[in-house]
Amino acid sequence: MLQTLFGNYLRLYKSFPGRKQLTEAQGPVKDIATMPVAVLHRSSFSTSSALRSDLHSSNGGKMLNGSGNSGIFDSFGGYGSHSSSSSSSVVSAYEASVGSNEKFTMQNLNSRLAAYLEKVRSLEAANRKIELQIKEFYESRSPTYQKDLTGYYSTIEELRKQIIARYKENAQLHLQLDNNGMASSDFKTKLEIEMNGRLAVEADLAHLRGTLGELQLSCKDLQFQIPSLNEELAYLKKNHEEEMHLIRAQQNGSVNVQVDCAPSENLDKELQEMRDQYEAVIQKYRRDAEHWFQTKAETLKTQMTSSYTEVKTSQTELTDLKRTFQNLQIELDALHMQKQVLEKNVADVRYSVQLTQLQTHIDRLQEELRQINVNIQQQATEYELLLDIKMRLELEIAEYRRLLEGEGGGSVVTSSTKTLTETVTETVKTETVKIEEKVEEEYNPHIQRRVKVIVEELVDGKVVSTSVDEKIQEVSK
Repeated sequence: MLQTLFGNYLRLYKSFPGRKQLTEAQGPVKDIATMPVAVLHRSSFSTSSALRSDLHSSNGGKMLNGSGNSGIFDSFGGYGSHSSSSSSSVVSAYEASVGSNEKFTMQNLNSRLAAYLEKVRSLEAANRKIELQIKEFYESRSPTYQKDLTGYYSTIEELRKQIIARYKENAQLHLQLDNNGMASSDFKTKLEIEMNGRLAVEADLAHLRGTLGELQLSCKDLQFQIPSLNEELAYLKKNHEEEMHLIRAQQNGSVNVQVDCAPSENLDKELQEMRDQYEAVIQKYRRDAEHWFQTKAETLKTQMTSSYTEVKTSQTELTDLKRTFQNLQIELDALHMQKQVLEKNVADVRYSVQLTQLQTHIDRLQEELRQINVNIQQQATEYELLLDIKMRLELEIAEYRRLLEGEGGGSVVTSSTKTLTETVTETVKTETVKIEEKVEEEYNPHIQRRVKVIVEELVDGKVVSTSVDEKIQEVSK
């Protein structure tokens, strides 16, 4: 019955799908060996102690030999412990306890196999979870991945509104400058027109002054002609009187001739009338010339006053426009400087936002990398633990096979058992050497890995043969 159950157990173990994966996974263990192994072996020790306690509890505190001493199972579950019982006592204890402990042993094996399968399923689930995390990590690093930047939209929108407002103010200032330039050009045109009018008025005034001078000269000539005309008039009067006296004397002295003719006119009266007429004409010309001169002078004076006032007003307006233009130019320069400062601030804010995003992305990647490293360490720990359990189960299965196949060769079974036990024990010692090697890795830049395997073959509690295999391997950082 025991052989049948054990055969079913072996077939179930060989048909287990995770066995091939664990067997194939023994190759990458060397890569995991570069990681800290103190935690791994601590888990292995605690698991071995748990397995050993399970064996004790399932057998009522007894092993195959039926006593509290360490037997075959204790040699598999403990580290560095050796059995001192003889082969004959082991065989006799085995033959005595096979019937009584057969049920408990198979129950223990079944429970351990169920725990092993559950552990494998949990590790597969954890492996799928880690693969999903790695896939998400690589997807997050892909170019198509986009972070949530909605938190920066409000800041960007506010800065964009400020830039648009500054652009509007700048456009308004440019429009005001254009309007002021057009007004300045209009005032310049008006000033040129007024200057041309002033020059024309000054030319007319100069011409009128020349005419006035000519009139004054003519008036002076007439004034100079008046005395000569008066003398000529007096001379004519005197000649006329003398002629009249001569004529009268001739008439009185010789012949009294009476002529029937019209009465003679009074020459003095005629001369006086002529004099009055000429004087009236001269006075009229003088008054007309003076009136025309005064009118022209008043007109020119009024025109000069208005032109001077307009010139002063134009000069004042031109000065005000120049001052306004200078103020607007200063404001434009200030706005240009403010625009440059705002553009620089926008660029600084943009670069700081990008830097913050990159730093956040770097921190997130570092956190993910740290989490992945922690997960890898946990997986390595669980894998090492599972591998240790697998190795123990294989050793126990092999031992059961040898026990079932060689019931009559107790001494041979004990010797083989001790050999396997010593192999496991020295393997743990080799792992202890790895722990020391890890300490050296932290301080020595040139790292050497020393793997030392000691195999002792015992027969009846005595060391028959001992083999030591030591390997030295350079490990790169």
